[in-house]
Amino acid sequence: MGLMVPITFVVAWILALTGTEAPGAVSGEAWDVNALRWMLFFTGIIFLVSSFMHSVLAKKTAESIGWVTNGFQYEIAFVSLGLGAACLYAGSNGKEAWIAVILPTFTFLFLAGVNHLIEVIRQKNYAPNNTLILIWDFGMPISLLALLISSGSL
Repeated sequence: MGLMVPITFVVAWILALTGTEAPGAVSGEAWDVNALRWMLFFTGIIFLVSSFMHSVLAKKTAESIGWVTNGFQYEIAFVSLGLGAACLYAGSNGKEAWIAVILPTFTFLFLAGVNHLIEVIRQKNYAPNNTLILIWDFGMPISLLALLISSGSL
């Protein structure tokens, strides 16, 4: 389970780099726009999976991160559900939708990564879902922002 999210990040980039048309893509779009659509698509899927994991499988998910289950997980599940739906919507739409969803997505993921990193350093929490997730938590928001800038949308 711990590898699923980082592998999804790599798959998104492979699809983008090979020029495979993303869901919602318009024929003839620039490479960076198509790549941005792939990143939004996979971010949406991962957020929806996260929503399920942090609600239906809350105890197991908390343990895999090195945490104890409590109400925080349902809050993560709720925000993940909203961001997931918004990312899927934005991926099939244009610049305004991309900007509107990338701002909270960047903030949430990047700061979640900072939190996981602090736990690695201070608490020596090397649980796979606390360490491997760093690839996603930093890689995806940086990718989204870089592609947003590259596409001239920001």
